Amino acid sequence: MYHPKSRKAEEFICHEEVLATLNYAQENKNNIKLIEKIIEKAHLKKGLTHREAAVLLDCQIEEKNQEIYALAEQIKKDFYGNRIVMFAPLYLSNYCVNGCVYCPYHLKNKHITRKKMTQEEIRRETIALQDMGHKRLALEAGEDPVNNPIEYILESIKTIYSVKHKNGAIRRVNVNIAATSVENYRKLRDAGIGTYILFQETYHKESYERLHPTGPKHNYTYHTEAMDRAMEGGIDDVGIGVLFGLELYRYEFAALLMHAEHLEAVFGVGPHTISVPRIRPADDIDPSSFDNGIDDDIFAKLVACIRISVPYTGMIVSTRESKECRERVLHLGVSQISGGSKTSVGGYAEDEPEEEDSSQFELNDNRTLDEIVKWLMELGYIPSFCTACYREGRTGDRFMQLLKSGQIHNCCHPNALMTLKEYLEDYASTGTKNLGSQLILDEIHNVPNEKVRKIVVENLEKISSGNRDFRF
Repeated sequence: MYHPKSRKAEEFICHEEVLATLNYAQENKNNIKLIEKIIEKAHLKKGLTHREAAVLLDCQIEEKNQEIYALAEQIKKDFYGNRIVMFAPLYLSNYCVNGCVYCPYHLKNKHITRKKMTQEEIRRETIALQDMGHKRLALEAGEDPVNNPIEYILESIKTIYSVKHKNGAIRRVNVNIAATSVENYRKLRDAGIGTYILFQETYHKESYERLHPTGPKHNYTYHTEAMDRAMEGGIDDVGIGVLFGLELYRYEFAALLMHAEHLEAVFGVGPHTISVPRIRPADDIDPSSFDNGIDDDIFAKLVACIRISVPYTGMIVSTRESKECRERVLHLGVSQISGGSKTSVGGYAEDEPEEEDSSQFELNDNRTLDEIVKWLMELGYIPSFCTACYREGRTGDRFMQLLKSGQIHNCCHPNALMTLKEYLEDYASTGTKNLGSQLILDEIHNVPNEKVRKIVVENLEKISSGNRDFRF
């Protein structure tokens, strides 16, 4: 039975309900009256159920599909404006005891270079990331209780936060590590993390167990219920996602939204972010060996339908995707992207020798952070390095209340401008700085509150004089 408020994985991600949803969507993919009714509801900007969303995903009426794309773009603008949050991943270790067949870190891979950074190496990597201009990191590590225990993760977070180099500082560390206990989630919360991120990979239980044949990650229930334990541990910003290409995308889409509905039903707040990675080539991994890959058109529609269904949730697309693909989905709902990324263990302080490749997957977008910042501004976006909401306690339901009321624009827009100004002063190339300076002048007028606008102007002048870290 399907029970969104249940704490059991097989009940809030109910296989039978997913199948019924897919059948319902197929039966109604040309039902113009129902599709119009769902789109009309979506215009209220309060979201859709997984069944309603599945109908829009399957819709085959081109005129209505164009309405879906236009609405997704409008909702993105209404809630997130033209800001794009920047971050970078930092891989601490690729030691892993799991047997995941889509990941080169799997235990049976004996020829990939295994690495684990020392705290001094982490310090050097943090300085290198600061020197690029990054303020927000996503920590990554394989699951290995001997090499990567929770104590190692906590010590690494402490090291990263302790490093202050020139005008640089990592102000927020998000964490993407294996499912763990409530006690360990409390430790992560106390360490001052931002968002806890964990991809489901696939919600199809039978496929999940086949794709994870060995290791602790084989336990579908423990993995799927991880966000409940994270919430119990006091982490109220969590990020979910699937790895598209492992299972049928329609199944994953419906189940992903059911997971969001579950978190909302039980904890009163859905996921802070949803990531939409697609499987990529890696050391001993060939994506063509998986039968469920999706093209760019389907990927774009998935992004648009997720944006319409969960309008308050941030959406993340990484450097897995090409410049062209990222540009397309930025319009349709994506609010966070990585830049200048490395998926090897370390790799920022100095390039990794080719014969010592420790990367998790190949990148499709190899541009520098400065090139991506300039590109975003040329497209009319504000690259934001803001971490204020975490540091001001605007997380979980408090963040969502501000977002739903529209008041978030009086925080996020000015914070984006001030952190962009810091980047331009400290790290940008001449062309990027010139373009960004004009963008800031143009965007100041879009700060809604006159009092806030005046403070922003004053703070921008102070940043030019060498002061840093202003926030609302």
